[in-house]
Amino acid sequence: MNLLKKLATTPSVPGREDRIREVIKREIKSLVDEVRVDAMGNLIGVRRPRPARKTTKKALKVMMAAHMDQIGFLVSHVGDDGTLRVNPVGGFDTRNLFARNVKVCTGTGDLPGVMNPGGKPIHIASPEDRKKVPEVNEFFIDLGMSPAAVKRKVKIGDMVVLDAPFQILGDAVVSQCLDNRVGCWAQIRALQKLKKHDCEIHAVWTVQEEVGLRGAQPAAYSCEPDIGLSCDTTLCCETPGVPTEMRVTEFGKGVCLKIMDSSTIADIKLVETLEKIAKRKRIPTQRGVLPRGGQDGAMIQRSRGGVRTAVFACPVKYIHTVTEMSHKVDLESYPKLLTAYLEQV
Repeated sequence: MNLLKKLATTPSVPGREDRIREVIKREIKSLVDEVRVDAMGNLIGVRRPRPARKTTKKALKVMMAAHMDQIGFLVSHVGDDGTLRVNPVGGFDTRNLFARNVKVCTGTGDLPGVMNPGGKPIHIASPEDRKKVPEVNEFFIDLGMSPAAVKRKVKIGDMVVLDAPFQILGDAVVSQCLDNRVGCWAQIRALQKLKKHDCEIHAVWTVQEEVGLRGAQPAAYSCEPDIGLSCDTTLCCETPGVPTEMRVTEFGKGVCLKIMDSSTIADIKLVETLEKIAKRKRIPTQRGVLPRGGQDGAMIQRSRGGVRTAVFACPVKYIHTVTEMSHKVDLESYPKLLTAYLEQV
């Protein structure tokens, strides 16, 4: 879990993926034959075929794509009182933002702070005040520093992330931004495990997925794949208050092969091929349908003349919070199935 911990605790929001890109680049340097960064900031590793025996067959191009950005904020205002206002980059449920530790990432270093909404504390709030759920623009960040010091150190556009530890709880891992550092991790682990393969692999870690799948499209046009594999996470709602039929996935039942979401309908023949491999290799897997939400597979699928695409997704409880939770069985099955598919395609 050391690699996953490193990935999950490296701040990188949409448009500010530099830090996580450098971590991943170091990890894959010895695993691929070519590494490049495109104009958008996508990291692309190309691994040419390593066939078990000589073949004259043209190698298929397989593109794996995992977004490396996390939901977060950019500083939008530095107040005369030293507080910061922020603009979200990615979707937040504001009910999860109260009294949070944050990290403000500046050009001269990271600053710890706390995030709270404006308004009266509970001791002096009216009953009506207590019922209100604030909008994102009502939250502010307090760095515990003088206004002059804040203005010296913080600039408009500096990155802000929620700050929480990486933990092992029972049979699960808990951390911020398992969405989608799990997908990033699974691609690295698959490349580490992979020995012989006939396909040409284009492993891509994309940017700006959380604000509209922006990085995957130019990457797909550049790679020109025959097969697309989107590597992401998805909801697991096996929690009180959610009806069984809305759970999307089951916790601990293996990596999800997503049938559809609001951005993509997966290639069913490709899904069935993956399921046959999983059954043969005894890799736990499950299907899932997500009514809303999307991932990079949408952009791969629609690139050029169209690309056959499947979507891998690790079930995650409490998604888009600082307590995202994944079962170890689901984590382990993810790179196993990726590796098994790449070995035979």
